[in-house]
Amino acid sequence: MENLVIVDIGSNSARMSIYRIENDGYCVEIKRSKSDSRLSEGMGKEKILQPVAINRTINAIKSFKRIYSSMNNATVITIATAAVRQAENQKAFIRKVRKKVGLDVRVLSGREEAYYDYLGVVNKIKMNDYMVMDIGGASIELVRVQGKKRRDLISLPIGAVNISERFKLNNSVHAADLFNAQRFLKENIHRVPWLKKADHYQLVVLGGAARSLARINRSHQHFKNSDNLNGYHLNQRQVMGTYELLLRKNLHNRKEIHGLENERADIILGGLLPLITVIDEIDSRRIVFSEGGVREGLIAEYIKKHYRNY
Repeated sequence: MENLVIVDIGSNSARMSIYRIENDGYCVEIKRSKSDSRLSEGMGKEKILQPVAINRTINAIKSFKRIYSSMNNATVITIATAAVRQAENQKAFIRKVRKKVGLDVRVLSGREEAYYDYLGVVNKIKMNDYMVMDIGGASIELVRVQGKKRRDLISLPIGAVNISERFKLNNSVHAADLFNAQRFLKENIHRVPWLKKADHYQLVVLGGAARSLARINRSHQHFKNSDNLNGYHLNQRQVMGTYELLLRKNLHNRKEIHGLENERADIILGGLLPLITVIDEIDSRRIVFSEGGVREGLIAEYIKKHYRNY
């Protein structure tokens, strides 16, 4: 038996998942932790990770280490995504993590992140043709899946945190700022060369903003368990209606919405606007939520490599 620990240094949050792998390759998640460390906060156009955000993230990773360091036979994989990928001071950050926590960080390329999203989703979603969309703090990943096979993938440096900061979507939103954000997103997403091949595809959505969207709607529909999201789906009208509800409220009032975490209330509009833009671009009528993602893709790859009989 082996314990596999995946530490995921994201742009908005740092997460840890611990999986128990039996000798035959059977795997089950036994622990997960999350910290809203918001590493990408204040990076700006210069793409510099800020000292306060770095220290928040380091402290989060230290708290994870206190959990897994007492486990026997633990293998630790540490990854970082868009914020570190884009950062001019990436090497300094990696050195600091190694010095302070003793972990070597693997920085995923945008294509690798999109690929692991696909791996994490493909066995959890019972559909043949769809598009995966992962909405992160500093990037979005898009994968076109046809016949359960990945056909096209791309990562764009657009995410909940940087959109919210750049276009002032954190609190009450002015019409001019919203218009500029919409135009910026439409121009960038419209440039994806293969997007029209996904016309009318169902969207499988991942990431914090997507989870918040699902939880808000599940709470409104009086679901007893608002966290069991895999396979849950909404139609286009429900997504647009939820976005309009959020748009009408300032930051204080958004924090009162059931299903929306307080820590995400200031970036939820910037997180959902890329989804709204893609829905409009490909006229997707059904939005499906998945619990799969990068960490699940990594574990799938790990088991395939190290447990060949599974």
